Amino acid sequence: MIIGCSGSGKSTLAVKLGEKTNIPIIHLDQHYWQPNWVETPKKEWKEIVNNLVKEDSWIMDGNYGSTMDLRLNRADTIIYLDISTIKCLWRITKRILKYHGQVRPDMTDQCVERFDLQFYHYVLTYNLTRRKNLLKKLNQYRNQADIHIFRDNAAIQMFVEHL
Repeated sequence: MIIGCSGSGKSTLAVKLGEKTNIPIIHLDQHYWQPNWVETPKKEWKEIVNNLVKEDSWIMDGNYGSTMDLRLNRADTIIYLDISTIKCLWRITKRILKYHGQVRPDMTDQCVERFDLQFYHYVLTYNLTRRKNLLKKLNQYRNQADIHIFRDNAAIQMFVEHL
């Protein structure tokens, strides 16, 4: 299970881990967003995630706090990409410029990449509003799962290389 701010590299790491391990990748964004950026209703979303975590093995990237516990309870490895706000903002800006008007490979069909001020605000405030509680939550699972917290690309790369 890979979590972290948008732009932290969750999907990129999921792909690398999937290539290295041959474990199926689940990009939660592809299951949550319906065409044209329509959100999946909460009840339906919980059912979807509940079914996804029942698979024998998976690499799942995405946050989605309302289903975090469902995933944490089933994950044997949890990776938190604790990347700086500035780096995440830079990465989402590059991503928006690269894919503007197109659908990213890790997104739902018809969810065209666009500039969105609310999304920038989410990234700008993520570490301030979510980081502390997320670290507390991860601490609750320290005896249940192998937890890795990465703060830079070098540590992530070393982890992938040593798998």
